[in-house]
Amino acid sequence: MRWSGLVVAALVVAGCSSAPASETPPTSSPPTYPVPPGTARPDEKVLHLPTTSDGDTAFTLVGLTTGMDALIGSHAEFAAKGQFVRIRLSVVNNGRSSASFDARRHLLVDDRKVEHPVDTQAMTIKRQPEVIDLGANVRLEYDVYYDLPADAKPLALKVYGGPTLTDLKDASSTEILLTQ
Repeated sequence: MRWSGLVVAALVVAGCSSAPASETPPTSSPPTYPVPPGTARPDEKVLHLPTTSDGDTAFTLVGLTTGMDALIGSHAEFAAKGQFVRIRLSVVNNGRSSASFDARRHLLVDDRKVEHPVDTQAMTIKRQPEVIDLGANVRLEYDVYYDLPADAKPLALKVYGGPTLTDLKDASSTEILLTQ
C-alpha cells in the first residue's frame, strides 16, 4: 500500500506540468538591437519622449540643451544673438526606399508659439548634416541648433521626414512636444 501511494503521488505531480522545463514562454514583443547608450553631454538634459513618425520617418528626441551663449567648432567660435538651443535626435527611415532627407528643415517652436528655423551658421560650425540620402532602414543621430531670444523657452520641434508617395513635396510636418 505504501508503494502504490507513492506511485499515485508521482503520477499526479508529473501530470501538473504541461510543458517541458527546457521550453521558454513566447515573448510578446519583437527582438531589439543592442544599440549602445550614448553619454549625455554635461549641459544636456536627457529626454524620454516616445518615438514619433512623420511619413516613413521615425524621430526620437534624445537630448536638449538651452542657454548656450556661444558655440566653438574646429575653426570658429560663434556667439548667439540670444541663446543657442541644441536638440539631439535620432531619425530612422522605415520606408522601403531611400528618401532625400533635409536635416536642417526642422522648426523649433518657442513658448510664445514663434517658429524658429535652424541656425545654418551654427550647424555648419558644428559640422552637422544638410540634405542627405537616407537609405531604407538607415538610422542617423545628429544635433540641430537654433538661436532663440534669451528669454524664450523651447516648446516643440516640427519635424519633416522627407518625401513619401502620399506627400511628394514633404509639405506637412509633425510636431513633437519637448515635455510630455
